[in-house]
Amino acid sequence: MSLLEKVILKRTTSEKPIWLMRQAGRYLPEFREIRKNNQNFIQLCLNEKLSSEITLQPLKRFDFDAAIIFSDILMIPFAIGQKVEFKKNLGPLLGELNLNEISNSNEKSFTQILKPVYQSINNVSKDSLLKNKSMIGFIGGPWTLMVYMLNRKSPKNELDANLFKDEKKINDLLTIIKTFSKIHIKNQVDAGASIIQIFDSWAGLIEEKDLDKYLYSTNEELVEYTKSLGVSVICFPRNIKDYKKFVSSVKPSAINIDYNVNPKDIVKDIDLPIQGGLDPKILLTDRENLKKEAKKYLEVFREHPYIFNLGHGVLPDTDPLMVKSLIDIVKDA
Repeated sequence: MSLLEKVILKRTTSEKPIWLMRQAGRYLPEFREIRKNNQNFIQLCLNEKLSSEITLQPLKRFDFDAAIIFSDILMIPFAIGQKVEFKKNLGPLLGELNLNEISNSNEKSFTQILKPVYQSINNVSKDSLLKNKSMIGFIGGPWTLMVYMLNRKSPKNELDANLFKDEKKINDLLTIIKTFSKIHIKNQVDAGASIIQIFDSWAGLIEEKDLDKYLYSTNEELVEYTKSLGVSVICFPRNIKDYKKFVSSVKPSAINIDYNVNPKDIVKDIDLPIQGGLDPKILLTDRENLKKEAKKYLEVFREHPYIFNLGHGVLPDTDPLMVKSLIDIVKDA
């Protein structure tokens, strides 16, 4: 059993495992070298050999306790027929949403399109670098995927309410998203993922009156399904106001907090294993400040099952030596 799984399943508090969201990515020069020659991001995610290599790059450098597959939450809309591309300095841009077209998607074609992702998970999970470490697969939360599919780009902290006026369309779309999310989860678990993380990156945009419909019930359904496959599931509902209510409603195996959360409050409110919290911008400062801020989290969660991570992904300008320093701080604590 990996250290991550010991913390989640056995609630051990004596050791604090560490991995980072976006640990495989733009802050590593070896990743930038690959990216330079592979401009199409979706096709890079679907390149079994390169995505396996990218997933393992941070484990070749650092003593992380887990690998997370190099992929993207938007692989689901892509695989059911919505055009997805990534533009430099703009992020993801999605094509017109044709509900009739995506309604005709089936498990066989979906799985075939994403087969390289599952093969990459299988390759990495068998690599010697993963000995006694976790292999993390992931999906986007249904709300977050729906936001991208309807808005067709990043909402940048605001949403057009008109996108949600057609209730039948919204309900049909959510059903499709949940169906293929379950298929994607199962395929990743079958390929070797030992933990699934659900990224609900835009959960903070949901109005209070819609939390049950768009956040709690959708995540709960996918959490229950993932647990039924015998693997743990970590939820990251970014920027929500009430993590306690989320945890009691959704019942994930562990909860990832964002950097706007006061860890002293959360440790009193939540009995589950907790992950994350450190502001990624701290890695852009200096080693003394990094040590001071990281130790705050380690001290708050000293008696609580805790997985060290960030409150969002590693920023592109991060110095890899700062990542090494952070791991050393956590491992030496």
